[in-house]
Amino acid sequence: MTMEDFIRKGVELAIDGVDMTGYWYKSTDLAYLASLRHLAFKSGVCFSGAATGASTVQADPAKRVQVLDDIKKWVDVTEALGAPHLRVFAGKLPQGASLESGIAWTVEILKPACEYASKKGITIGLEDHEGITQHAYVCLDIIRRVDSSCLGINLDITNFVPTPSADAYSQIEACIPCATHTHIRDVFEDGQPVDLDRVWQLFARAGYKGYMSAEYEGKEDPSTGVPKLIDKIKTLCRKYSTV
Repeated sequence: MTMEDFIRKGVELAIDGVDMTGYWYKSTDLAYLASLRHLAFKSGVCFSGAATGASTVQADPAKRVQVLDDIKKWVDVTEALGAPHLRVFAGKLPQGASLESGIAWTVEILKPACEYASKKGITIGLEDHEGITQHAYVCLDIIRRVDSSCLGINLDITNFVPTPSADAYSQIEACIPCATHTHIRDVFEDGQPVDLDRVWQLFARAGYKGYMSAEYEGKEDPSTGVPKLIDKIKTLCRKYSTV
């Protein structure tokens, strides 16, 4: 599926926006990005955001500079698309590195990245993905240390690792006030089903106003699995939305 097909599929599924993850772009040339932006406008679909896959958890200072440059590049891509949000990742610790080091490296990169993004009206969302950000307290600590209105959490509801003192739902709840965008799946990493109604109640109580984005990684064929997940999301949004 091309990115053009992806946009058209969004029209077919009658959704409000699509998350333009960058792994499948043909290029980042301005003419190509402009063509995607034009197609989305003509199709009545918004871009909820874009994404870059670089990891901020880098022990080598030179690699941290490269990651910062990559994030800045993708801020520019996000701006060219007319999208408001860029998703970034921390990642796994290198062997022998401490959690504190991983947090410090991430903060070192995200502070100037947010300064750059703020000049273009782009918000950066740090995803709670594999590695150091699979615990809510780490995500929130990074947000606090960077201290930028242009940084928040791209909240994937299925990626937190439960602890004796904080299950997945309590970690989701703790991060909602900082959520800039969400990813919704209906199965946790361990295969247990997600109580989506309970999740929506958490977002509703917190007054969340952002996108609820379907991320499908199920066993069923996506041609049937994705529409089913989107239907669940639409039903819950109708149930709990004040709009």
